[in-house]
Amino acid sequence: MELLTIFLIAISLSFDTFAVSISSGLILKKIDFINASKIAITLAVFQAAMPLIGWLLGSSIKDYAESFDHWIAFGILGLLGGKMIYESFSSSPEDRSFNPLDIKVMIGMAIATSIDALVVGFSFALLDFKIIISVAIIGVVTYIVAMLGMLFGKNIGSRLGKRMEMLGGIMLILIGLKILIEHLSA
Repeated sequence: MELLTIFLIAISLSFDTFAVSISSGLILKKIDFINASKIAITLAVFQAAMPLIGWLLGSSIKDYAESFDHWIAFGILGLLGGKMIYESFSSSPEDRSFNPLDIKVMIGMAIATSIDALVVGFSFALLDFKIIISVAIIGVVTYIVAMLGMLFGKNIGSRLGKRMEMLGGIMLILIGLKILIEHLSA
């Protein structure tokens, strides 16, 4: 039963990753497997590392992290999304500097989409989950979901035109808003 629970947690943690990956695929219509893997691996490593960090920290600082994690995610995703929307109005794609393959952007997306996983790690410590198995499952699921999201975004983007970067930015802002609303209403 624990493996099924971990798998379901991994899937739920990767919803934000899927949406961010779709946005990346929308922007990088000609993305190849290696570049898609760079993004997916970055997202997967952070998504897997956060529960490990949370597990290591334990429940002693859980209340502290919960009080601001949603604001960090909202801020990062809002800024990335706003930048994408702004740059979607550029006259030419060469003028745009938002690039999901840029290491700073990849890390920003990875942190923003994996902050919730930190809190999950706290619960893993309290519930005595096998952390190595949990981290491995979360990492693998996140990698697969990210690759599927980029493929999906790439295919949508090529069919719907060059203004899809704006849609990607809106999606990032909405993800950040969803995280904020979920945490403030809880």
